[in-house]
Amino acid sequence: MLSFSYSLPLFLCFISSFNGIFAATEFDFGTLNLSSLKLLGDAHLNNGSVRLTRDLQVPASGAGRALYSKPVRFREPQTHSPCSFSTFFSFYITNLNPSSIGGGLAFVISPDGDFIGAGGGSLGLLDDKGRASGFVAVEFDTLMDVEFDDFNGNHVGLDLNSMVSSQVGDLGALDVDLKSGDLVNSWVEYDASSGIFNISVSYSTLKPKEPMLSFPLDLDHYVNDFMYVGFSGSTQGSTEVHSIEWWSFSSSFNSNSPPPPTATLMNPTANIVKSKPPSLAPSDSHLRVVTAGAFVLALFAGALIWVYSKKLKHVKKSESFPSEIIKMPKEFRYKELKAATRCFDANRIIGHGWCHEKGEILLVYDLMPNGSLDKALFEARTPLPWAHRQKILLGVASALAYLHQECDHQIIHRDVKTSNIMLDEGFNAKLGDFGLARQIEHDKSPDATVAAGTMGYLAPEYLQTGRATEKTDVFSYGAVVLEVASGRRPIERNANAAAKVGANGNLVEWVWSLRREGRLLAAADATLEGDFDEGEMRRVLLVGLACSHPDPLARPTMRGVVQMLVGEAQVPIVPKAKPSMSFSTSHLLLSLQDSVSDCNDMINFFSSSSENSHIGQDLV
Repeated sequence: MLSFSYSLPLFLCFISSFNGIFAATEFDFGTLNLSSLKLLGDAHLNNGSVRLTRDLQVPASGAGRALYSKPVRFREPQTHSPCSFSTFFSFYITNLNPSSIGGGLAFVISPDGDFIGAGGGSLGLLDDKGRASGFVAVEFDTLMDVEFDDFNGNHVGLDLNSMVSSQVGDLGALDVDLKSGDLVNSWVEYDASSGIFNISVSYSTLKPKEPMLSFPLDLDHYVNDFMYVGFSGSTQGSTEVHSIEWWSFSSSFNSNSPPPPTATLMNPTANIVKSKPPSLAPSDSHLRVVTAGAFVLALFAGALIWVYSKKLKHVKKSESFPSEIIKMPKEFRYKELKAATRCFDANRIIGHGWCHEKGEILLVYDLMPNGSLDKALFEARTPLPWAHRQKILLGVASALAYLHQECDHQIIHRDVKTSNIMLDEGFNAKLGDFGLARQIEHDKSPDATVAAGTMGYLAPEYLQTGRATEKTDVFSYGAVVLEVASGRRPIERNANAAAKVGANGNLVEWVWSLRREGRLLAAADATLEGDFDEGEMRRVLLVGLACSHPDPLARPTMRGVVQMLVGEAQVPIVPKAKPSMSFSTSHLLLSLQDSVSDCNDMINFFSSSSENSHIGQDLV
């Protein structure tokens, strides 16, 4: 992200990637959208995790892959020098039937982004005829396959276009048992300057001082210029479940290998922000006054989407929006934005507007000196005051209410999360990043698509059906409310934080459990040290749970949420226990290619819906 030296009214909410051909790649589960993941074979999503194999009570053989959807450059085109890379991932292997074992998973670097291997002992790395497409893989195997020269059923190995490992280590020597069902952490690193490949494994989230395996490797002999990275897993006549709970990856062509992205990603508060802390002066605005900034940005984004969809029908060759919209913000050329940001000067304030070139849209609006909401919550030196949090939640609710119910054409944001909420100097919230937004006619049913968004904020019915509605945005907003009130991320990956939250580190599930136990206020952010009104905190938490109701029909509208937050309406009765998800099966997709889950998930869902439908109806 660009760092601005002066507080000018210029902010690029999205910048096209003009990086050089050797640009570094870096991502993690916290920043990935679902559109950034490619799920193949039996791979599917389950409660914020990626499962590579199906959840079956009877032994079966199958395979699945989960890949980063974009190929990563691994070699320079002229010298063929390989990149350095570092990846960290957490996984567990459980067995629905302890007497039925066999299979495993692997971190894989593959030239083919569509290859799906066969089930059995090959971990999905080979096809049904035993052929490989060319890969580098770090395998975690739970069964000794004599065919592949395995020496036991609890090992890690390096596979180079073959299932016979060139390097292998006994995990029992580290007291790590892959079949225990416990969370296992692994670090895989390659330093291009030294040619050393390291593999580390531990139950702890702290990287071991010494790697389990360390050896020289000429990586350039085994990779192409571009490769796909991800995971492959398989079952071998077993009921094993292979689940990826966290993943981060970084690569670089610098002489030094990229630093392991573990400390910051596993504990977002580990590094203290060095910049000046945001001003915490109390706001003069009353909560009953709806923040104008949220409306302005929402109106601006809605107008852009409407204009863009209309004009593309008539002007196919033009690369810019028509200039006759004189009442709209100004259109800029990319060269103007580049010049304005190259050398900041008070005389170069260019105002608000947009740039549309080469199929990319840049929005230009006020600089947000307080950054994004997630940074204010998790990276600031001082806790975000309760009054600011209430003001921010009201502003976001107002923006969504405008998009859903006041625009001529309803706009579904589809990616409401704290990192997409920007804060100006007065901590007024501005909802940004409309890259996934969809325009829908009021009172019309949305089309089904592959689910897009960010894990931890996605409504359960959206994962099942792929249909984005205003109620899926409401669920995402509910996750934001609980995140702001509790100071915890929607899905905790830090081991200590996840242990405190429980429920597999899922924030929404945790708050529901506190509601069931009658300890709802225990969800309040401890860093506030009780500096809040308990009645207000309880109301906000109940609003968050109401928005996070498993049944979309039971969730309030965003206009209703605004009224609840300002005290003009009562919060609806929230059940003591989390209700079962219940909605019409006619809303489900019948085409597997439009669904995020596999066939087994669909069968289980139909079964559970028919068994629990009367419960859900009683609770609504």
